[in-house]
Amino acid sequence: MTSMGKTRRMTAAGLAGAALAMALTVPAVADEGPAGEKAVAGAGWQLTQTGTDARFRGLAGVSRSVAWAAGSHGTVLRTTDGGKSWRNVSPAGAGELEFRDVEAFDARRAVILAIGEGEASRVFRTEDGGATWTESFRNTDPRAFYDCMTFFDHRHGLAMSDPVDGKYRILSTGDGGRSWTVLPDDGMPAALPGEAGFAASGQCLVSSGPKDVWLATGGGATGRVLHSADRGLTWTATETTVPAGEGAKGVFGLAFRDRRHGIAVGGDYRKDQPSPQAAAVTRDGARSWTASATPPPAYRSGVAWIPHTKSAALAVGPTGTDLTTDGGRTWRTVDTGSYDTVDCTADGACWASGEKGRVARASLR
Repeated sequence: MTSMGKTRRMTAAGLAGAALAMALTVPAVADEGPAGEKAVAGAGWQLTQTGTDARFRGLAGVSRSVAWAAGSHGTVLRTTDGGKSWRNVSPAGAGELEFRDVEAFDARRAVILAIGEGEASRVFRTEDGGATWTESFRNTDPRAFYDCMTFFDHRHGLAMSDPVDGKYRILSTGDGGRSWTVLPDDGMPAALPGEAGFAASGQCLVSSGPKDVWLATGGGATGRVLHSADRGLTWTATETTVPAGEGAKGVFGLAFRDRRHGIAVGGDYRKDQPSPQAAAVTRDGARSWTASATPPPAYRSGVAWIPHTKSAALAVGPTGTDLTTDGGRTWRTVDTGSYDTVDCTADGACWASGEKGRVARASLR
């Protein structure tokens, strides 16, 4: 591609991302649907018909057309037509499992994580769009509880467990999830008393680029973010401004648009508790964090950068969606629908999912 052609393509992409951000600034229009759910088309979200009441905390947007959702009761859905229809592609016999994370590479290849103590934590993978699944990992340590996973590319990925023997446990794959190995914990700092990850949105472990990965924590004295620049071999821990101190409080979700610029969201997931300072930003790869001047008004579990913008991002939680257009410094609520997680794609679409089978898409089309 010529330099001029590349410039035109990047400019078009930037305009597309900016237009998506503008679409989500429209004030929400609440409309009670047949099942008592609120339609959120007025804020840019278009609810889709999933045909299930599962809660989807795992979400992978591949493109405008393709997305995967993983949730309660062993439920996995896939769409290839932008959410017009969803196919139930749940693994056979998985009805007792809780899927909290899905990482998808395209319409056919995906990896899903089931959470829980001991053997409840499992990893499955598919290469045929979910027609068949292979269990590639089953945790046999009763002390481990896996929360999230992330992939650097289609081969290299990590999964994380709550602390075992005082340190977070990291699982690694180099073959697209076909096999997994527990990494040595020599380079992992000690966990704080009571500290753990939150399996709330599939975003307590996120990556950017070929080697950088970040881990979000809560439940300890402070909400921390751990960073590794070598695919999980060595880590450094930094305190954030997101309050913790109790088992229900801390950093729940992370998003990095490159290896330096990141956003952390969280708070207190209990409905009757306030969540001040529910967001923070970093510009140095998590070496330091600054509280958002105007944070989201309540607990948020998921966050995603809007593609092809440098400063626009979405945060979601049970009480609404918030938008920032200044890199996370200030937020404003643009919708009041309930979502647990959000993911945006390179071709200018964002997906959100949550309770009662809710999956929505925002797009330029």
